[in-house]
Amino acid sequence: MRKESALAKIFMMLRMRSFLRLFILGAVIMWAFMPALFPIPTLSASPHQQSLEVSRKGFWISNDMFWKDNVPYRIIGGDVHYFRVLPEQYWEDRLLRAKALGLNTIQTYVPWNLHEPQPGKWVFEGVADLESYLKLANEMGFIVMLRVGPYICAEWDFGGFPAWLLSVEPPLRLRSSDLAYLLLVERWWNYLLPKLVPLLYNNGGPIIMVQVENEYGSFGDDKKYLHHLVALARVHLGEDVILYTTDGGSRDTLDKGTVLRKDVFAAVDFSTGENPIPIFELQKKYNAPGRSPALSTEFYTGWLTHWDERIAKTDASSTAVALDTILSQNASVVLYMAHGGTNFGFFNGANTGQSAFDYKPDLTSYDYDAPIKEFGDVENPKFKALRAVIQKHSTGQLPPIPLNKGSRAYGQVKVKKIGSLFELLDFITEPTKVVKTHQPMPMEKLGQFYGFMLYVSEYPSKEFGRVLSIKQVKDRAQVFVACKSTKILHSPIYVGKIERWSSVDLHLPSLICPDNISILILVENMGRVNYGPFIYDRKGILSDVMLDGSPLYGWRIFPISFDGISNISNVNLIKQAPISRTLKKIIQNDSMSHLKLSKGPGVFEGHLSIDSSDEVKDTFISLKGWNKGVLFVNNFNIGRFWVSVGPQCTLYLPAPLLHYGENVVVILELEDPNPDLLLNFVDGPDFTCYAKSPKPNLI
Repeated sequence: MRKESALAKIFMMLRMRSFLRLFILGAVIMWAFMPALFPIPTLSASPHQQSLEVSRKGFWISNDMFWKDNVPYRIIGGDVHYFRVLPEQYWEDRLLRAKALGLNTIQTYVPWNLHEPQPGKWVFEGVADLESYLKLANEMGFIVMLRVGPYICAEWDFGGFPAWLLSVEPPLRLRSSDLAYLLLVERWWNYLLPKLVPLLYNNGGPIIMVQVENEYGSFGDDKKYLHHLVALARVHLGEDVILYTTDGGSRDTLDKGTVLRKDVFAAVDFSTGENPIPIFELQKKYNAPGRSPALSTEFYTGWLTHWDERIAKTDASSTAVALDTILSQNASVVLYMAHGGTNFGFFNGANTGQSAFDYKPDLTSYDYDAPIKEFGDVENPKFKALRAVIQKHSTGQLPPIPLNKGSRAYGQVKVKKIGSLFELLDFITEPTKVVKTHQPMPMEKLGQFYGFMLYVSEYPSKEFGRVLSIKQVKDRAQVFVACKSTKILHSPIYVGKIERWSSVDLHLPSLICPDNISILILVENMGRVNYGPFIYDRKGILSDVMLDGSPLYGWRIFPISFDGISNISNVNLIKQAPISRTLKKIIQNDSMSHLKLSKGPGVFEGHLSIDSSDEVKDTFISLKGWNKGVLFVNNFNIGRFWVSVGPQCTLYLPAPLLHYGENVVVILELEDPNPDLLLNFVDGPDFTCYAKSPKPNLI
């Protein structure tokens, strides 16, 4: 019998009827007395109150201006996300470049899923060391606007929500006053917000403003939810720090997304180049008189890109003109992004169109066409143009521009195949986590929150082929078959793929087998939706698998783990040399000769040798000639590649991930490898690997 999961323990009390009754009763009482407990002042502020505010030290709003230590202050900020930049080594470098751009403020999100990857497991070290990042920003003279969510969007997996929220039953109503959801938000903020108290500006830290939720007016209108977040933030952070919301600059989004309280500031964002004057005037209607300094919290310096689109590019001069227009209104502004960074690992997000099946996953690169490029480059027209505008509106001389760190082309590296994913299955799955079920289950239900899941079942052999269909798979399934009784499970026959956005029926080959036929379905989670109505985005096989119109039952499910992937070359595989000949013999129907016996997920390894510490530089791994997969360097997940659809041909490899001597590079290739088994380490990014007809990027 399986052990009770940690998440089940957490929710055990929620399933107790008596507890729920008491909790709901308490909540009802709380909402009934909300005006008394957390009074919502009318949107007014007397001149006397404003003068008292101006007389104290700190950071506050008065007379439609920001004030810092009794001096009017204009925020010229930019988003630099600590979780998209390697810590210590490159945090300081990117912040130095932001300082040279002319920024005085750093804005960043806080992704819940980074800090609580499993229920009750807290992570605040390495790239998740938020406190160190904030202290560094403070030492470098920045003030900070912190966006603590709990939802952040950010083109980040699941909008920053931890994936284990999707395993809760009954399903949570995310971004709402659903009690079960709020209980988990409270537990998260009860851990996070006390860490921020010493880092508030009035306590000697850099944090001047804390954002609750994110563009909520584009999603819902649950005011109880927003008021609950404000009340919880005030309990931990006190009354002095400015709480703020951000919403699109329209009446509809501001009506739904703002909190009409004197102590909650409503900020706006809008399209680059849009006339800011009427939007800032509209913003005033959602703030108390005298408490509405014009602020755009997301001035878009570029845009995001999905796979199978042309890389997003925006004109430097027109972007600079739009920034000058805002600053000429004496408004404050935050550049989104000042520096984009990288979606390392499996943390990229995704968008959808009009349905959940119109799925658009984001690139590994989050360069965003920002003025500070993914690899730190500032010798580009956009950096220079935006810096010139900021200098024009600054009273002093901006800091000097740091030199680029430089990159290195190490050249070609030959790789060798370690084995197929199926051959390595015993080494990339934990036996205790393999599950037997009657029907397929979502990844999240089995604690597999990222990456891949292998579903294995079987069906009787018969003379003619069968038809396979899966109504809901998220996001991409590769289907294989093999005779159950042979050892060819190490190299099954590839049948085809079923994708979330183009689900098709597959005709399975007719095999000559002494008993049942095994079917293997490898499903890739390509990143959860981070924005819009379809963010509740469970992964894996979410429906019955139909064989000739009837459900297929009896499954073994293998969660795939890449922990210790760089040690995979130590695995001693017993090669099955005659496998291909054997497979050819068991294919009954000549019409199935198009099936690829070798196509499918394989693991490859190469070694990059660096002769001295002085030669350790940033580099880019060109994957031209490869297809789709994931790349690891020294056991670090650099991210996904999908060169066959593009546009990203290269993966950025920061120098701190390399070292003097031998560096281990491991590739999981899901389809066909480079025919020459070569990787090319080059000195710059390449976004020109377009499919035959790439989709336009609608900026």
